[in-house]
Amino acid sequence: MRIMLRNELMEYCAPTLAGIKTGNLFTVTDYPDDVMDQIRALNRILTKKGLRLIPVKKTEKIIVLYLYRPDLLASDLKKPGAKKILKMKGYFCGNENCYVAQLVKHLAFDETFPHEIGLFLGYPPEDVAGFINDPRKGVKCCGCWKVYGNVHEARKAFERIEKCNRIYYRAAKSGRPLESMIVDSKALRFAV
Repeated sequence: MRIMLRNELMEYCAPTLAGIKTGNLFTVTDYPDDVMDQIRALNRILTKKGLRLIPVKKTEKIIVLYLYRPDLLASDLKKPGAKKILKMKGYFCGNENCYVAQLVKHLAFDETFPHEIGLFLGYPPEDVAGFINDPRKGVKCCGCWKVYGNVHEARKAFERIEKCNRIYYRAAKSGRPLESMIVDSKALRFAV
């Protein structure tokens, strides 16, 4: 079985693969019939390094996939600002697996887009709250997300993410295998 999702992971999820971002979302159109088999095969590789790939929305034409680091997500969702947003948006459990399951339900059934999704991607709670309150009011700068809080830290994050994207893009183009581009979560704990 040829796993086509490898290229999409390298292209759209480099910061998460590198361990500098909690999660990434990407959409695959005209996905193959064996897409769920491919996701399972990739998870056999990814989970060994502390990542998970899950479908969060699927229609006949598209599948939206979420690659994330559960340990980073658990830490992000414990932040006071994050807890407040999640509670306000109807999330009622205390661990990242339950929160992800509830996010999937929000994506499937809510009439509006669940903008709290930014918390699941590693965006600062202050920026997610600012966007939820009014996406046009109070924006201090834009990059990978709209910034309503700490511009200095956001710009540093944007630079790291852009640099990471360039490195992974070049590596993918040169044929470097996905497995060699995944930073193990255990290595991240020792680097801090």
